[in-house]
Amino acid sequence: MSILAYNESRINTRTRNIAGYLLFFAGTLMLLVVSAPSLSFGGMVGDLSFMCPEFMQVTLRLITKAAFENANNGLRKGAQLFLAIATFAEFLCFLLYAFYVPKLPIVKYYRAKAAKEGSKTVSADLKAAGIHTHSEQGEDTKLIERLNNKQLIAQNIDYAMDLFFIYVLTASIFPGFLSEDTGTHRLGSWYIPVLIAVYNTWDLVGRYVPLIECIKLTSRKWVMIAILSRFLLIPAFYFTAKYGGQGWMLFVTSFLGLTNGYLTVCVMTVAPKGYKGPEQNALGNLLVLFLMTGIFAGVTLDWLWLIGKKNAF
Repeated sequence: MSILAYNESRINTRTRNIAGYLLFFAGTLMLLVVSAPSLSFGGMVGDLSFMCPEFMQVTLRLITKAAFENANNGLRKGAQLFLAIATFAEFLCFLLYAFYVPKLPIVKYYRAKAAKEGSKTVSADLKAAGIHTHSEQGEDTKLIERLNNKQLIAQNIDYAMDLFFIYVLTASIFPGFLSEDTGTHRLGSWYIPVLIAVYNTWDLVGRYVPLIECIKLTSRKWVMIAILSRFLLIPAFYFTAKYGGQGWMLFVTSFLGLTNGYLTVCVMTVAPKGYKGPEQNALGNLLVLFLMTGIFAGVTLDWLWLIGKKNAF
């Protein structure tokens, strides 16, 4: 991701995204074929603004658990069905992005606008849609100066850290802590899938809440305050797991998902405003880099929950 963010202005976006979808499809297919976990996180994120698999994933997990819970070798069969459906869905994403999305009027409009502002990464997309840029027609194009990555980060360091803080907290709790440190409850073996379903459902809801303008956070100061306040969820989860019942755990998990989705959208929709197409593309790559770094750091720090526990290591 660091390499891609550094070279984003010289990379063919269409080729990059199509290659990403194909690698994701092939990786998921091979998981199904060889039934091995070594490709689970194959290094492909794809276009985050185009893909939102969380809600689909958790729905599939609930369906496969219900279908194979009492079957012989049910967990394996459920995983295979999940991967089969996920493989088909990813291949469908590839077909849609490669052949359908470039022809949408709104997509053509914004890509043409970016090209006029000096973006070279959209030329292949415009060509696929039958639109030729001025440079391809032999016309002179004025070189448009743009901010470099260092300047963009300097102007948006708070937004970058916002995303890092959002996901370092979320990834340090979900799904590791929820799946390993929740005790025994009335839902039994359904408890973990229900917690994951609750998180993803409220995360999805949170991503649509900013559509209501009156409750959308746009102040850089208050966005940072809200994100830092989320760290109070760490003691909240600790004491809920230790003293609370499953109802309270469902509540704090819902709040974790709601704030994750809501604050992510608040940052990602406000940060790129005020820039030209090439700068927006570069800033988007940089923001995703900080987001992924937060996920990595959060997953790495997840082991801290095990300190002081018997038989934890």
